[in-house]
Amino acid sequence: MPELSGSFTGSFDCAQDDPLCYLFDIRHLSFVILIMSVLIVGSIAIDTVKTPVEEHSELLGGSASYAALAASFFSPVRLVGIVGNDFPKSEFDFWRSRKIDTEGVQRVNGKTFRWSGEYSWDLNTRETRSIDLNVFKDFKPALPETYRQTDFVLLANIAPSLQTHVLEQMERPRFVVADTMDLWIETARPDLDALLRRVDLLILNDSEAREMTKETSLVKAGRRIQKMGPVHVAIKKGEHGALLFGEGDQFFSCGAYPLEDIHDPTGAGDTFAGGMAGYLAGTVKAVHFNDLRKAMIYGSVLASFCVEAFSLERLRNLSIEEITKRYDTFKLMSQFEVPAE
Repeated sequence: MPELSGSFTGSFDCAQDDPLCYLFDIRHLSFVILIMSVLIVGSIAIDTVKTPVEEHSELLGGSASYAALAASFFSPVRLVGIVGNDFPKSEFDFWRSRKIDTEGVQRVNGKTFRWSGEYSWDLNTRETRSIDLNVFKDFKPALPETYRQTDFVLLANIAPSLQTHVLEQMERPRFVVADTMDLWIETARPDLDALLRRVDLLILNDSEAREMTKETSLVKAGRRIQKMGPVHVAIKKGEHGALLFGEGDQFFSCGAYPLEDIHDPTGAGDTFAGGMAGYLAGTVKAVHFNDLRKAMIYGSVLASFCVEAFSLERLRNLSIEEITKRYDTFKLMSQFEVPAE
């Protein structure tokens, strides 16, 4: 992100065929523009990850960490979370360098949330080896006053009661995205059902969609979830892409970007959600279905980069030019009507 200072009332519209244009063109403007921010709340963790060929410890992890870094490629981020006094100061410095506002990150005495997991040989399934909630156990998000009027909100994967607690502190957000998981479907269903009525886009994976609805067909599952409250539903299918459901008969399906080497799938879903939310906050005034289609592709592109290295290392070194190039390749890969030569 370019350096921004001062303010400008309103938002900036890019050309429809170049949704990332502001990242380049804003540097040449004689006045300063304030791109809409996205508020992201979720877990911030220190991970240990083992795959069949490698094991790494003391890695930055957590749903909010992945989502915030992904979103920061498109819009400024307001991050909400909690860490202990063992959390590296260097990460705060890095976040600030990426226009990720950390005023909403609580730093308290104790140890940061820690997670350890091991992946099977195909990297599609994993086993949690240990979880130490530590300071995250007593986390109750408290939004700074400056955060409460944020237009776009991503409620990354935490308990639905905490997600609702965040919304209760917001002042009429323009668009709310929420992620969830099987744990909350199994143990906090009433809280999740109450949250769904306040969400514009729900993101979950295929097994979670089936568990939530008891439907084997993902199309039926997506439509049934919409009846529970969300206007839009995105169902992730891992290496097989994603499905998007909109109003009426609006429907979109995209594949996943093909990769030869996958090193660490951790955080791919959170990166996908952060990429979607950040794209919407950074490029559109009012969200329409076509915007969500593009957002889903950008989310998929960022997730494909995420898995190329452990933790967030690939996203740390990723450039806008690389994102744009892979987006264009994704578009060509998906095109089935080839113009006549």
